[in-house]
Amino acid sequence: MSVVSLIRECLDALLHPSARYDALMRARHRAFMAPRLLGSLAAFAAFPVYLAMRGAPTAVEVAAFAWLTAPILLSWFLSRTGHYESAHVLSSVALAGLVLMIAVTTGGIESFAAIWLVVIPIEAALSASRRVVAFAFALAMSCASLLIVLGHYHVLPAADLGAATHALYGFGVVSATLYAAGLAFGAESLARTSVALLYLEEERYRLLAHHMSDALSRHSRNGAVQFISPAAEAMVGVPATRLLGHGLFDRVHVADRPAYLTALSDAARGGEARSVEFRLRRDTMRDQAIAADFIWVEMRCRPLEQNSQESEVVAVIRDITDRKMQEQALELARHAAEQADASKTRFLATMSHELRTPLNAIIGFSEMIAQEDVLMLDSARRKEYAQLINDSGQHLLSVVNGILDMSKMETGNFEISPEPFAPRPALVNCCNLLALKAREGGVDLATRAPDDLPDLNGDPRAFKQIVLNLVSNAIKFTERGGKVTVSASVEGARLMLRVSDTGVGIAADDLERIGDPFFQAGKTYQRRHEGTGLGLSIVKGLVNLHNGEFNVQSKVGEGTMVTVALPLSFTPPVAKEPSSNVATLKPALRSGLQEQVHQVKKSA
Repeated sequence: MSVVSLIRECLDALLHPSARYDALMRARHRAFMAPRLLGSLAAFAAFPVYLAMRGAPTAVEVAAFAWLTAPILLSWFLSRTGHYESAHVLSSVALAGLVLMIAVTTGGIESFAAIWLVVIPIEAALSASRRVVAFAFALAMSCASLLIVLGHYHVLPAADLGAATHALYGFGVVSATLYAAGLAFGAESLARTSVALLYLEEERYRLLAHHMSDALSRHSRNGAVQFISPAAEAMVGVPATRLLGHGLFDRVHVADRPAYLTALSDAARGGEARSVEFRLRRDTMRDQAIAADFIWVEMRCRPLEQNSQESEVVAVIRDITDRKMQEQALELARHAAEQADASKTRFLATMSHELRTPLNAIIGFSEMIAQEDVLMLDSARRKEYAQLINDSGQHLLSVVNGILDMSKMETGNFEISPEPFAPRPALVNCCNLLALKAREGGVDLATRAPDDLPDLNGDPRAFKQIVLNLVSNAIKFTERGGKVTVSASVEGARLMLRVSDTGVGIAADDLERIGDPFFQAGKTYQRRHEGTGLGLSIVKGLVNLHNGEFNVQSKVGEGTMVTVALPLSFTPPVAKEPSSNVATLKPALRSGLQEQVHQVKKSA
């Protein structure tokens, strides 16, 4: 074993770098060089013995022994270049030349060397190349044909049929047989090495397929699963054997099945890789029962044979549920960012007039009062300007209070003080306060509240703000000659407050956004009515603080009815963390207010 190991180490040192990292190619290079080097060295070692027994060699014998350097040169060529097929071609040429030379001088086709022509294609078979074998076969046939033709025309010397010739013929047959046997053993060794490497690679790929988190599958032309790795069991919660055939297809979401089959069909026919995402049903154990849900997977498939028009398909299936959830989270974040930007835009568009107009009035009339000596203002004019300044300040204060109240409700810092109170007097008082505004606008304001309304446990200030905002909003959006009706009743354990009008109404597309801060129905930049768009937002927030319900029903051109349901027995909830809308509203308020103040300063 030490001698064999030494020989193998020497051969490995002669291998070309291209064959050192491929086990099969390394074995082929060894099989090529080992018999040639060892055979040549053995022949050179036996040459002195042959001379001692035979005497002076003939020219043919000298040429034959000189040929023994050819295998050494061929081994050196393979070691230096790594051209395995070329080395076999040169070996066939060298062997054919030696056989032809000996046969020409020893009787042609009847020479003892002619039998070696059979060895040429056998030796070429070790190259595992059809081209080399075909070349070697053609070369051997050409040499045999040449010897036959030369013998037919008596160009070659006649064969000596003496005892020595018979001995040489026997030597030729035996030596060719031994060499062919050596080639056969070499071919068997290479075949065994190939099979062992094949089993090893199969085992590696099998281990890889069994331990990958992604599922590997092989599909027939009609999409049926012929093989699927055990990773599929962890992915869908059933044994892999149940997914064979059409078991995997049965678990694909119905809406995704066309895309699944199309990807497999295109990969089988088109010869290119395909990728598809679809939902796959997964079974999980919940409370001692099997529950089914869907996961998102990505399948990348490609044909098993690249050049085939209709081949099987191999696929890699990967669970991408987490990625899909991240994409949804990013989409929600993007939508939230768009809403924040829209909130800021609505704020700037809505508050531009509501803040600038009273500030301009305050600054303008105060400057006129400051210059009363120059403008020659009398006391009546000064009183009028002071009243205008006061009205503008009150309007500006109401706008700022609305913004602050909305901000407090959004951040969860709006405090209410619930106490029992009679809702009817508060409702009537609010309607009386707005009666003058209704008369000035030509709107009929009607109040319908029974005298026996029970007491309501809530914040009286918040209740009045709800009524004032709803009634004021209804009067503002009702044309002259219209009617606003305020009614209150008890249904079960709730007080039902309804404010209806015959005004302009609200479009169906805008109903879903009613109650959003700074939103007014219709085009923001072409508003027909004054206001900040905070009235219904504040009402909605106050109703939610009382655990009530807020509902709006409206038709364009027919009017609107707002219904507020408040529990008669209200218990304040435990303080909550600020809502997620804080991050949306506060930057918009801050940025909008800063911009409005800057613009007012510039205009002043």
